Amino acid sequence: MEKLKCIVVDDEPIARDIVESFIGEIPFLELESSFAEPAKALVYLQENTVDIIFSDIEMPKFTGLELAQSLTNPPVIIFITAHRNFALDGFETGAADYLVKPVRFDRFLKAVNRAKEYLSLKKNAAIHQVNSDRIFIKSEGKLIKILLSEILYVEAQGDYLKFVINGASYTILGTLKAMEEVLKLPMFFRVQRSFILNLEAVRSLNGNVVELIDGKTISAALNKKEELYQLLGIK
Repeated sequence: MEKLKCIVVDDEPIARDIVESFIGEIPFLELESSFAEPAKALVYLQENTVDIIFSDIEMPKFTGLELAQSLTNPPVIIFITAHRNFALDGFETGAADYLVKPVRFDRFLKAVNRAKEYLSLKKNAAIHQVNSDRIFIKSEGKLIKILLSEILYVEAQGDYLKFVINGASYTILGTLKAMEEVLKLPMFFRVQRSFILNLEAVRSLNGNVVELIDGKTISAALNKKEELYQLLGIK
């Protein structure tokens, strides 16, 4: 079994030791390194590839959120925090999960299995980009060609993605985070955790509620509203 490479980032030695011991109990995980300072972890990640980062959120000088935002192609991130209210901030950075201190092994294992499943989906992606204007998706045993300009929106539904195009929809295994690497600006914009939409498919706006040309309405995240309006040329 190929092991998943991990690092731990936490300024608290006891918390670090607990996570390291949990990693040692899971056969498919391999601890590559451990850091008390996020800045040192960042230097390490610029020169080494890992699959999973277990990182505290609250740390002096440089937080776990800032560490995640500093990575151009981040691995799976599982945040660890003493405060549940930081969880939403963690998910906004694309974290796969978050753990509340003191971390229990059963909850740790659940987060790790979720990360493993995500990495498996990414490795066996059902999306094949042919060139800049089209993709093929694997649905119901067939490879289906989709022009990017035809996509109205993509919706995350658990471990699946629903592609909605003019007159049809397709569901495939996949994650919205991986899809962001294919559906990019200036044509596409992720308006909230569950939706990427085609900006050309926008019919109207009412505050942060977006209506598309097929009648679908989507609520944009409040922290995305201003950027959405700017992308649409509304001042």
